[in-house]
Amino acid sequence: MQEDFKSLKPEQLEALKTLLGKTDTAESSEFADWFDGNKIDEIALCEYLLRKKERKCIHGRLYDLDGEIEDETARKEILDEIRPYQKTNVAKTVERILNTLKLMCQCERPPIREDRIHFHNGTYHLAGYFSEEKEWTMNRLPVRYNPGAPAPEKWLAFLDDLLEKEDIPVLQEFMGYVMIPSNRGQKMLLMIGKGGEGKSRIGRVLRAILGDNMNTGSIQKLENDRFNRADQEGKLLFMDDDMRTEALPSTNNIKSIVTMEDKIDLERKGKQSVQGILYVRIICFGNGSLKSLHDQSYGFYRRQILLTTKERPADRKDDRYLGDKLIREAEGIALWCLEGLHRLIRNGFEFSISDRAKKNLKDLMENENNIISFLNSSGYVRRAEGTYASSRQLYFAYRKWCEDNLERPRAENTFKKYLNENAQPLGLTYDKNLPGNNGKTVRGFRGIHVAIRTE
Repeated sequence: MQEDFKSLKPEQLEALKTLLGKTDTAESSEFADWFDGNKIDEIALCEYLLRKKERKCIHGRLYDLDGEIEDETARKEILDEIRPYQKTNVAKTVERILNTLKLMCQCERPPIREDRIHFHNGTYHLAGYFSEEKEWTMNRLPVRYNPGAPAPEKWLAFLDDLLEKEDIPVLQEFMGYVMIPSNRGQKMLLMIGKGGEGKSRIGRVLRAILGDNMNTGSIQKLENDRFNRADQEGKLLFMDDDMRTEALPSTNNIKSIVTMEDKIDLERKGKQSVQGILYVRIICFGNGSLKSLHDQSYGFYRRQILLTTKERPADRKDDRYLGDKLIREAEGIALWCLEGLHRLIRNGFEFSISDRAKKNLKDLMENENNIISFLNSSGYVRRAEGTYASSRQLYFAYRKWCEDNLERPRAENTFKKYLNENAQPLGLTYDKNLPGNNGKTVRGFRGIHVAIRTE
């Protein structure tokens, strides 16, 4: 009898179980070709599960055509299969079978394709057409592609209340940018307000569009926790919904993630590190800007797009259900994001950053680094081709500027290091052999002249 059942296909077995009535007795074991009446054949069980639904395992995570499968979901499926046969050590058995399943379907990650978006109902090609055929991907979005979706009126009205008109295009481009696996934009987006403006609702909308392709957490942890980078593998977006105001002790991880173009070392607890690819983008919302204790370089700031929200009207009555209403417009908002993505691509991945946003970043740089404020001041130094100044003269002028403006001067070594590392973006040229007094040569910079006496 058992041999006869083994010849049946899985769907035929399932139909037969339904007809006869599935029980938790040993009699039901004759329906399972992976159970011999005494123990479970784990290989046969995994082969059966893979016949029911094709899966792939990439770096320890299970995927099917609809995207990532959580381990808890896989454990529950295994438990439902073995429940009639396994009565002891169930949890250990389930875990062992899950590990076997992952080993059996282990494979290389599918190719990273920047020219398409994997929606819930098919594949949208950025060339301008949609196919209902689903491809293997690590980034299946939960939202449907619906070219006939109505315009997201509530979303557009919400943005009009939240941001200045000239800042909305860059948000549109960034939200489209995070729908594809690419770091070509080489920017992170920060949105700063005083609180209560509704910034976090953008996060809810992004979750509705991206689903599990988005992680939330602290940007401080992303920078400081060496295991956190591995959690971002295969993700499209990392969002910090309430960015803390304390300064980062270092910025190396964040800078490398924003501009990642090659493999990077990914380390997980208790496991051998692997070389992986990250294309996760970063969005942060907060009441203050992102600060660094030691890094005031252009390299840190040029990776940021800094938007500031409108003031919240004192008499505004908040709609507690606005987030739910915006999510109901997800299909229309996805089309709005696609419009921004197409514009970004046409512009060679250069974001439409407004003059207002550029000034936000310039002001931030000057507030965080008074060396920049000094170099941009008048009366102390002037920029002109053919001029030069020694490092000593420049530091003297800088200390004088700090004294006149009640600023605390940075150490001489810090001042010189900053000028050396940022000479090119500052429009300066470092020179070890500038003319000094009495025929001596000194180190300094060309393209700048000190306008006060330094003797």
